[in-house]
Amino acid sequence: MQKVTLPQLGDGIDKAVVSFWFVKEGDQVKQKDDLVELTTDKAAFNLPSPVSGRIIQILFKEGDAVHVGEVLALIEEAG
Repeated sequence: MQKVTLPQLGDGIDKAVVSFWFVKEGDQVKQKDDLVELTTDKAAFNLPSPVSGRIIQILFKEGDAVHVGEVLALIEEAG
């Protein structure tokens, strides 16, 4: 099981808001596929999948604030 966490974002930025999920629970993804769009006070960015596999659980909804290090989703690795 692979945890998708919010990475370090830069100086003084400790959270982001989920603006759009490109996937839903049960979807198959490939490594580097975009999973979610996040926004901070300074920018919007997409977070790619760290592995190929199936989305098991999405832990934050669109509009939720997520802090650095928190788990956004769980992926069951392929293979």
